[in-house]
Amino acid sequence: MSSMKDEGAHLLEWLAYHRVIGFPRAVICTNDCSDGTDILLDRLAAAGLVIHLRNVVPLGSPPQHSAARLAMAHLAHEAACWVLHIDADEFLNVHLGSGHVDDLLTLAGEADCIALAWRNFGDAGHAAWPGATLPHFTRREAQPAPDETYVKCLFRRDAFAAAWAHMPTRPTGQPRLVNAAGEPLANDNLFSDRPRVRFFPVARADRAETHAGINHYGVKSPDLFALKRARGRGENTTGHQKYRVGSEWHRRANRNEIEDRTILRHWPATQAELARLRVLPGVAEAESLCLEWLDATREKAVHDS
Repeated sequence: MSSMKDEGAHLLEWLAYHRVIGFPRAVICTNDCSDGTDILLDRLAAAGLVIHLRNVVPLGSPPQHSAARLAMAHLAHEAACWVLHIDADEFLNVHLGSGHVDDLLTLAGEADCIALAWRNFGDAGHAAWPGATLPHFTRREAQPAPDETYVKCLFRRDAFAAAWAHMPTRPTGQPRLVNAAGEPLANDNLFSDRPRVRFFPVARADRAETHAGINHYGVKSPDLFALKRARGRGENTTGHQKYRVGSEWHRRANRNEIEDRTILRHWPATQAELARLRVLPGVAEAESLCLEWLDATREKAVHDS
């Protein structure tokens, strides 16, 4: 499940990759799209690959919060057992076995929630968008500091009634929380009445290097990063200065210390799935309009930033 706005240029790569590693469908909420992401999702929904929900955001409410409520309400009537809650710039990277989500679920056993630590990937020296994410942005941070280690979660749908951006909440019982190695963690933060971003102890929660984690491409190239500011923040409605090149957040996220190409073992299969998606009725045409919008707006965003 995901919340998106103006992500059409990146949507098919994100969807194709996650289909390849074992997610048959996605529930995606959109709001206030200018680029045609919503139209592209309508085409994919017509083919049965996604569930597209239009999110009418209440005034002053963070779009991700209302989208999570919308998606969770819909999933209550779906057969989905496990849900991965991520953004369009986040990719699950499973190191176990064949690198599929089932390898991770097998290790997790009877858990209700799996903590998946972020690894921030930087611009890798690209001054402009090279046309795809996974094959071009292959440099990332080394082991992050504890106070900069964020998580996302893969969780059992029926074990939680709600979700924040980084983890589910309002458990229906006493949820069993584990890291990506299947080791138990304290579940306190799953009961929080406000958003949380990590579990403790942080070092135990983080198994992104050895088992599975989230590749976070929050920066990409400078021209795309400038578009983030124009789009606005999804998790809250203030702090747009965060999305300026050179801001504190940009410096923390634009990390290029080490090369990491592990996710690319799935790139050939992702390319094949991309080709399959693009021949579905109306999909290539809708994506093309999103790409045209991207080209027309990114130069202005760079100038304004």
